[in-house]
Amino acid sequence: MKTAPHSFTAISFAISLLLLSACSKQDASPSVAVTVPNVITQPLSFNPSYEHQQRYTGTVRSADTTGVGFELAGKLSDIIVDSGDAVVKGQKLATLNTQLLEAEQQQLSASLQQTQADLDLAQSNLGRSIELKEKQYVSEQQFDENQQQVASLIANQKRLQASLYATELKILKSTLIAPFNGTISKRHHNLGEVIALGSPVFTLIGTSQQQAYIGVPNTVAQNLKTDQIVDIQIGQNIYKGRIAGISAEIDAVTRTVQLRVDLPSNKQVINGEIAYLEYQQHIAVAGYWVPISSLTDGVRGLWNVFVVQKNEDGLARIERRDVDILYTTEQQAYINGAIHKDDVIVTQGLHKLVVGQLVKPTSETVARSL
Repeated sequence: MKTAPHSFTAISFAISLLLLSACSKQDASPSVAVTVPNVITQPLSFNPSYEHQQRYTGTVRSADTTGVGFELAGKLSDIIVDSGDAVVKGQKLATLNTQLLEAEQQQLSASLQQTQADLDLAQSNLGRSIELKEKQYVSEQQFDENQQQVASLIANQKRLQASLYATELKILKSTLIAPFNGTISKRHHNLGEVIALGSPVFTLIGTSQQQAYIGVPNTVAQNLKTDQIVDIQIGQNIYKGRIAGISAEIDAVTRTVQLRVDLPSNKQVINGEIAYLEYQQHIAVAGYWVPISSLTDGVRGLWNVFVVQKNEDGLARIERRDVDILYTTEQQAYINGAIHKDDVIVTQGLHKLVVGQLVKPTSETVARSL
């Protein structure tokens, strides 16, 4: 059986329509909606200068802090106080063995007694020689010898008295006495040790006046003066200190000038505590305060901020500007560079943005100004 020509043509036409319909569905692409992200912005505020808050470190020491020791060498025979003990001026702290000095004292006393006896005899002989000389019973030579013997014995007596006084003074100085009120912070020797001349036995810290010794740069020291009140932080407390003295030379190691600051007498601080000088310096350099979150890394040591700039179409677009950081706090940075006082910067979410991107400022004030 044969198929009619017109039926074949109709079938071919229907298949063509189906194929065209399928191709048109595959070629059709969905329309993509372009979204403009919101950004948090703020306008720049110009400042002709800024306050630089600086902190310098030092230590607390008592005005009376010394190593207390004997003025002569000897064996330590008694230790009366120890570290941590509070002492008062004139209190006995330790003693040296004085047996040899006591023996020397007895020897000198005996020699002095013998010299006194010889002197008494010589003076008696001289007295008799004077009486006999008047009667011309004594020669001039014998009379002169009697006088010379008396003078020699008197000189020897004074020498022995001086030696005896020196020995008694050594015995006296064999007892270590506290030179001022304070606290024993450390004991350096033990009982029975033979200590050298001038070797400290204790470190004594006075309780009269606590001071902070702090090194500062010479440029800062030149702006300070004696009796000026400054803030000193010790631990969690801040005290009002008075500058008692400013060193006249720069330390060869730290290259700083040392300040000596009197602390309030009614405050309990410990020798050796860390003290901080809080000093605020006025820097006359123009710039802008911005949040730390508004900064991003740049090239060649610079930093960048993203500025929202209105283009010709009236849309807000991101621009990158190079800036220098002059000073930072925990939350803000003081900057200057390729920015102007009328610029508006992005303060958050910089990692989500690229240069040239269209954005929508969230701040209504900023949005109206663009």
